[in-house]
Amino acid sequence: MTTSSGKSLIERILTARVYDAAIETPLDKAKNLSSRLNNNIFLKREDLQPVFSFKIRGAFNRMFQLTEPERARGVVAASAGNHAQGVALSGKQLGIRTTIVMPKTTPDIKVNAVKSFGGNAVLHGNNFDEAYAYARQLEREEGMTFAHPFDDLDVIAGQGTIAMEVLRQHQDPIDAIFITVGGGGLLAGVGSYIKYLYPNTKIIAVEHEEAPTFHDAFKAGKRVQLAQVGTFADGAAVKLIGEQTFDIASKIVDETILVNTDETCAAIKDVFEDTRTLLEPAGALGLAGLKKYVEHYGLQGKNLVTITSGANINFDRLRHVAERAELGEGREILLAVTIPEQPGSFRQFCHAIGNRSISEFNYRYANQREAQVFAGVKISGGKAEREILLNELRAQHYSFVDMSDNEVAKIHLRYMVGGHAQGIENEVLYRFMFPERPGALLHFLTSMGGNWNISLFHYRNHGSDYGRVLVGIQVPPNERAEFQKFLENLGYEYWEETQNPAYQRFLG
Repeated sequence: MTTSSGKSLIERILTARVYDAAIETPLDKAKNLSSRLNNNIFLKREDLQPVFSFKIRGAFNRMFQLTEPERARGVVAASAGNHAQGVALSGKQLGIRTTIVMPKTTPDIKVNAVKSFGGNAVLHGNNFDEAYAYARQLEREEGMTFAHPFDDLDVIAGQGTIAMEVLRQHQDPIDAIFITVGGGGLLAGVGSYIKYLYPNTKIIAVEHEEAPTFHDAFKAGKRVQLAQVGTFADGAAVKLIGEQTFDIASKIVDETILVNTDETCAAIKDVFEDTRTLLEPAGALGLAGLKKYVEHYGLQGKNLVTITSGANINFDRLRHVAERAELGEGREILLAVTIPEQPGSFRQFCHAIGNRSISEFNYRYANQREAQVFAGVKISGGKAEREILLNELRAQHYSFVDMSDNEVAKIHLRYMVGGHAQGIENEVLYRFMFPERPGALLHFLTSMGGNWNISLFHYRNHGSDYGRVLVGIQVPPNERAEFQKFLENLGYEYWEETQNPAYQRFLG
């Protein structure tokens, strides 16, 4: 592609000014993931940049190219967070006043980073597009210079320097590179340079299914304005891909892939296990797409590259990522199971699960006939083992529904199983703590035997050393001494919570 100034994009990439602020990041082989997928998986570690994102490259190159009058007017930008940090840090190094408009939904870690670099962070709107419109308004009203986060040739060229490094660091042929798409600057820059030198390398664009900005445009052959976008991968949540980025990317992209939240969370976990680094969701989209592509085409022995494009994740989001990663990797199955409402039925169900670990068990007494249990079961063999388990339960005549792909169940239902039990008698509530090891839960149920009916049960494996269980048990007054003996012989720490006001108000 030749720009209006007569300078090709490749020339712009070759002459881009980025290393005053950015670093050359390593291209690391993901050893664990490569072994598991039977391919050579390489991670271009842009999460190691000073702002923990590749965005510093394009931002600095854009601001370095400004004329003195443009610098004097100050720079305004719109960003969901990572471009914002790049602009703020570049402004600090170049002595340029910066104002960055960010959506109100931007994680605090990104807002605080902008402020720490001396940028004026302005929170406006609920998404990137609303922030963008306000930034352009400030540009007009205050005469500032606008630094576009992606639809600018200097920004695209800055991002393209990643490709220069990749090809220096991996001199053998690369079969495919998987690139996250938000506004398209990374895709256009990196894809153009690699395709120019190695036309046989496949350029694969990856997006979250709730923000298929490029996917829909690529399919339609023109830019498509999305009505709305999800914000889980906030760094890539853009309603309309850039005009220049689409024009460039549409000529060099071979395929597009959409990934979901569970697949993205699983990719975050994969990178953590290989590097001990926590990516933000947008930063892991490329790897999620790579894994999906490998499974779909059954690839083996290929050299595959993806860019870990950002690591600005809020700590409080880790809980959600951890919950969904196991499902995304196919290592956990969620089941709604009907079992008889009678003593011993929990223990029998645990035996039906076999040697698999139970990751979650939620239940509340409803009637005297049947019990509805929400259970999570760990599996290691992916879809094949999932089918084996379901067939085993069918053979034992259990009635169940597989909830593993049910968004309501994954987000809400698992936390809502419970409530008041009508007509229940002699219920006592106990909290137990026991070593988190295989068989510990079954030991608890086996020790209790069939003497008393369990009327409430909540357990969730959180990966800690000790498991925590909340149990409601129907124990008639004349059997309390025998029950106390059972507790002492069990060998687990326990606390009675029958008089706990939380239980009295919401469960009793």
